[in-house]
Amino acid sequence: MSNKLICLVGMAGAGKSEVANYLMSKKEFGFFRFGQITLDTIKKLGQKPTEALEREIREGLRKKHGMAAFAILNMPKIDELLVKSDVIGDGLYSWEEYLVLQEKYPNNFITIAVYTPPGLRYARLESRSNRHGEDKDLRFRSFTKEETIARDKAEIENLHKAGPIAMADHTIINQAGLNDLKKQTDSILEHIFG
Repeated sequence: MSNKLICLVGMAGAGKSEVANYLMSKKEFGFFRFGQITLDTIKKLGQKPTEALEREIREGLRKKHGMAAFAILNMPKIDELLVKSDVIGDGLYSWEEYLVLQEKYPNNFITIAVYTPPGLRYARLESRSNRHGEDKDLRFRSFTKEETIARDKAEIENLHKAGPIAMADHTIINQAGLNDLKKQTDSILEHIFG
């Protein structure tokens, strides 16, 4: 299989979904979001997503399935999508997920870290509005600074999120605006696909 699995890593509000959307505007990719499992669970419960509830579900799924839970639970979807096209995975979390995907797709797995300094991420998440139209998948939720700080701490300490960011094949520094983000993404796309 020669299709690529490109997984985006980064903290909440770094710009991963913006990169995913831009990549999909440039080329036809299959798409999945690692964390959609959490939000689909919240929808099934008929509850409103909150940072505390999302954390409880994320960590509960990892207790049940192990730290690679979101890679393992998404693997049937990944395999199905890879048959048809290159694939974007938005929001790889844990080091264990990274290792599982690297082992399963050794010649096809590429990671792109999207980094934004914490203060800028907090401001973006606090002011985030539903500028993307109907957000039925809850990809563009806003969070308070306190919620984001709590999420950062939980994701680094409990979900081992720093490892995939540190080991990414490519890194985008997202602090100069959308045009710069797109320019950096284009450069990476050129590097990957030539």
